[in-house]
Amino acid sequence: MAHLTKNPANKERFMCLYPAYLNSKKTLAEGRRIPIEKAVENPTCAEIRDVLAAAGVNVEVENKMYPREWNRDVQFRDRVRVQLKKEDGSLCNEKFSSRKDVMFYVAEMIPKLKTRTQKSGGGDTNAQQGEGGKKGKKKKK
Repeated sequence: MAHLTKNPANKERFMCLYPAYLNSKKTLAEGRRIPIEKAVENPTCAEIRDVLAAAGVNVEVENKMYPREWNRDVQFRDRVRVQLKKEDGSLCNEKFSSRKDVMFYVAEMIPKLKTRTQKSGGGDTNAQQGEGGKKGKKKKK
């Protein structure tokens, strides 16, 4: 019940950040909130949490689904809560004065994560998978 409190340090008043906000595979109607040029391909809550924790921001992950997300898989679950302001109303981190600043920073830093840079090599091993299956079938007369 965030509307009942004015304290910005209350966890219910933290900014909510869903991976769909930063996903380049989503359209604006599907929930992307930043330009596609700056968006990231399939970000996860763990990546968002890691980037923001490294920036020194108070972060919390919650087991909540984004309402516009049709896929109920585990990888599309969770949201990240980010503290933007302290109890006295001053900013926690001068880099992040608004929600957009946080989203742009996260989208810029996720591709630089070690997990993202290491995955790029040797991905063509399963490229031939899925071919075949109907080789022995003949038309019935």
